[in-house]
Amino acid sequence: MHGPRTASCVARLRRQLGIHDGFILEFLAEHDLELPAKPLYRNLNRHGHEIGYSTVRQRLRELESHDLLERVDEAGYYQVSAKGEAYLAEELELRELEE
Repeated sequence: MHGPRTASCVARLRRQLGIHDGFILEFLAEHDLELPAKPLYRNLNRHGHEIGYSTVRQRLRELESHDLLERVDEAGYYQVSAKGEAYLAEELELRELEE
């Protein structure tokens, strides 16, 4: 189970990746979930994060391209990767993923 993230970690996510990327990565990690785009979109909105479905789909692909999320099956389920966990734990900087 994943513990709560610090406010500085969340602020760092939003600053480096964008506000929606931070919401998505943080939500999946906090709840230890594997979700496809549609249920993720519905749950983010249910928890007060106003984000569109097409934005969720786009951001999932972007987070996957940075190896912060990984697709777990062909049905399009995503989970936080080991690199994503390291990033959330502030053990890894975004620039390190781009090298």
